[in-house]
Amino acid sequence: MPRTADKTDIPRRLATAGYELFKQNGYNATGIQQITERAGVPKGSFYNHFDSKEAFAHQIIRDYAAWMERQWALCLADAPADPLDAIRHVFGKFIAHHEQSSCPGCLVGNFAAEMTESSPLCRDELSRVMRMWQVNLAGLIQRAQDAGRVRRDLDALTLSAFFWDTWEGALLRMKVEHDSRPLQDALALLLDKFLRA
Repeated sequence: MPRTADKTDIPRRLATAGYELFKQNGYNATGIQQITERAGVPKGSFYNHFDSKEAFAHQIIRDYAAWMERQWALCLADAPADPLDAIRHVFGKFIAHHEQSSCPGCLVGNFAAEMTESSPLCRDELSRVMRMWQVNLAGLIQRAQDAGRVRRDLDALTLSAFFWDTWEGALLRMKVEHDSRPLQDALALLLDKFLRA
């Protein structure tokens, strides 16, 4: 492999390969050798940048969370002003993404199901990411509550946590059924029934 002056090139290639393989095969079924082969780098290069596979997975979670933050902001940039319509718009875009993906699903949800008992490092990062997502959505729910569009018997953060729990469950069913209908049904039930004032 030719040398490159860009010190971020190899870590970036490893991260791209790792994300793809983790998304496709899961954490336990993906080996470092597979990651380095997919990235096109010598196996020893992995340990020049990451102390362990666990540390690498931790970084992949952080990268995925940063990507999700950017997607959230992009979706909100062209969302309707009404907060409930904005939620429908954002999650409609997420559904479209999953429909177009060759390997649909949520890396955070997949990792949460697979490795929370074996990796406190990754579990803490997954918990941080999920809290961040809940806070982001809670902001929209709070605006909808203030406008009288969403029920007020539960606080916005509680409703947001329930929303995300439902969404992640629907993602799992989508993977089993190879159909985005569980996501569409969950979104409709949440916005048109459960959250309504």
